[in-house]
Amino acid sequence: MREFGRIVSTPARVYLVGGGTAVLHGWRPMTADIDVKCLSAIDLGPMLSEIKQRLNINIELASPDQFIPPLPDWEHRSLFIQREGCTDFFHYDLYSQALAKLERGFERDMSDDAAMISDGKVERPRLLELFVAIRGSLDQYPALDPPSFEQAVRRVTDV
Repeated sequence: MREFGRIVSTPARVYLVGGGTAVLHGWRPMTADIDVKCLSAIDLGPMLSEIKQRLNINIELASPDQFIPPLPDWEHRSLFIQREGCTDFFHYDLYSQALAKLERGFERDMSDDAAMISDGKVERPRLLELFVAIRGSLDQYPALDPPSFEQAVRRVTDV
């Protein structure tokens, strides 16, 4: 984040996703890559490439809204981390992350979801509400299997 803030000279918002969020919250000790969503008036790709090379880390442009419909008000639920230079860093909405992880279904994703719930960062009833809010848009994501996605959500939210 410091390096990004040092290089980027225009206002930007960067949302950490997945492993970056999990590591900063202490849910796991490490991540293989840093997934981010960047919002800026300029293309930040060249700067991300420079940071990747300089720090020898893997940064990928990936966020829940690439895999599931964006949840209503996701930006308002995104948790502020810090400001570096003119860049504000946030954790991408944890409900969006939790649902995207449920859709994907990997073991590590399920562990992250369990940590979000046990830490009280994600509440089961609200997770189900937000899933229901996007259920009508699932067909816009052809890689999704709506019935199995809903089944995964219900397994976690029906306690």
